[in-house]
Amino acid sequence: MVVNLTKDKGITKVAWAIVSKCQIRIFNRSNDSFFRNTFRIDEKLSGIVRHLMKTVFFSLLILFSLSPTFGQNIQGNSAFTFGEELQFDVTYGWLSLAEAKLQVSKRAITENSRPHYKVDAYGKTKGAATIFGRVNDNWGTHIDTSTLLPSLSYRYIEEGKYRKNEKVHFDQKNRKAKMELFDRDNRTLKEVKEYDLPGQVQDLVSGFYYLRSMDLTNLKKGQSITINGFFDKEIYNLKLIYEGTEQIETSLGVFDTYIFSPLIPQNKLFRGDFPVKVWVTKDQNKIPVKIKANLFIGSLNVDISSAKGLRNN
Repeated sequence: MVVNLTKDKGITKVAWAIVSKCQIRIFNRSNDSFFRNTFRIDEKLSGIVRHLMKTVFFSLLILFSLSPTFGQNIQGNSAFTFGEELQFDVTYGWLSLAEAKLQVSKRAITENSRPHYKVDAYGKTKGAATIFGRVNDNWGTHIDTSTLLPSLSYRYIEEGKYRKNEKVHFDQKNRKAKMELFDRDNRTLKEVKEYDLPGQVQDLVSGFYYLRSMDLTNLKKGQSITINGFFDKEIYNLKLIYEGTEQIETSLGVFDTYIFSPLIPQNKLFRGDFPVKVWVTKDQNKIPVKIKANLFIGSLNVDISSAKGLRNN
């Protein structure tokens, strides 16, 4: 989007150029019928930013929402530990759009009399991007330190005027999930609903850490699997494809990496059959260092900016 300020009879007008279906439309906000009859510009831009931020989260999180996968076995977690913190810069073309963070609590918390990792994923707009729609999201999970299965997941969503506060309690033994939906102030419980699960499942955050605990050394290029998961009141299937290895340069140095691509249903936001790629370090830590999402216009990039508290140095 391009914004130009012009003078007309002493009054400053705003001329907007919006890219839509590979065309650029320029008009004055004050009198163009496109604004009056179609949408309010602040709501439209907030929606665009929300979609881009959701691309960040789904690129980073839904990719790893795994049940047992690739025929690999869990051999005990040696990839991450308490106090780990990964930070990322999110850019869209030349625009610095947002920042994201994955953070493991410094000490264990207790759920059902068992120790758990508390893991939070944060994403928020920054700089000029906040003009078009402020986003401040927190997705989190409590992961059993022994089974690496979630007992609780939660979402605290602030996207423009939109709010959502939700908790999901998992009963992995009895294959049940209980969803609790709260009001916009996260004080009053509005809805409770229970769901049957097909088996033991991961949520969108816990699945990433589950993957990191797995032995990925025997993966074969092109190997894929359909995975069951639970998110947003639904059981879903996710097809994940391993694309091989690559050495890439980051702000933290050069890494040998695994490359993964989730099969995403075609929509107006993404471009190509496999629009999202994630690079995960081919070492004991298995941290994501780069994500690229090819959008209908341009691409979204998520690049690691810092890594603290890694288990393996």
